[in-house]
Amino acid sequence: MKIITSIFDLNKEIKDYRNIGFVPTMGGIHEGHISLIKASQKKKSKTIVSIFVNPTQFKRKNEFKNYPRNIRNDIISLQNLKVDYLFTPKVKDIYKFKTKRFILRKEDKILCAKFRKGHFEGVLNVMNRFMSIIKSKDLFMGEKDYQQLHLIRRFLSKKFNVRINTCPTIRTADKIALSTRNKLLNKKSLKKASRIAKLLIKIKKRTKLHSSKFKLDLSDYKKELEKKFNIKIDYLEFRDEKSLKLNNLKNKFRLFVAYNINKVRLIDNF
Repeated sequence: MKIITSIFDLNKEIKDYRNIGFVPTMGGIHEGHISLIKASQKKKSKTIVSIFVNPTQFKRKNEFKNYPRNIRNDIISLQNLKVDYLFTPKVKDIYKFKTKRFILRKEDKILCAKFRKGHFEGVLNVMNRFMSIIKSKDLFMGEKDYQQLHLIRRFLSKKFNVRINTCPTIRTADKIALSTRNKLLNKKSLKKASRIAKLLIKIKKRTKLHSSKFKLDLSDYKKELEKKFNIKIDYLEFRDEKSLKLNNLKNKFRLFVAYNINKVRLIDNF
């Protein structure tokens, strides 16, 4: 595996390759990332993984500073997976050139965009920069950050003529969606997250079976979960899988949730 830190060296290295898969990450390589890497390796002749903790998608400096990092472990994991290239640029290099500014529409300010002001503008900004540099025609992303996936598909897929290859959320045996942020949780909080995930999976299954009779309003469930687990839920909503509009349960839908356990924010969808 070649570790590349500069845009110049990256362009020099990959300029003759057209069959490259790109897996963007912020590090903390786990089974979710691994599923994306393997999907790329199966489809493409070369795979490039980026590790870059993007400052513009964090509202608070402490959140950016405290984001879990362990580049040594990540390098070992990626070497074992026989990844072709690891791209680890510096912030000043990624943000040294001007690009289009992204502005979300009013109807886009839902779910996490409603509660994390500027977050997705930062995500779109950095992904626009990475895709301008790497120029891969195949991007591999997981479904856990579903709103992020939705916005990148809408704003950037046509611009770069890129295929966005999605992989299902990878979960632990306890049904917790894998996330680098999970490393910030203690055992008690992880157990609580497991119980919450299992209950939400039950709600989704029950809704699918009785969609004609089920209430769209989840406010009672939200209050019940907050009281039972002593958590703060930002949102708990059924939304259309394609448009992310509030769902009438006639189309294919997902149950979206975001909540905080001991000041650690977790998101999921089922």
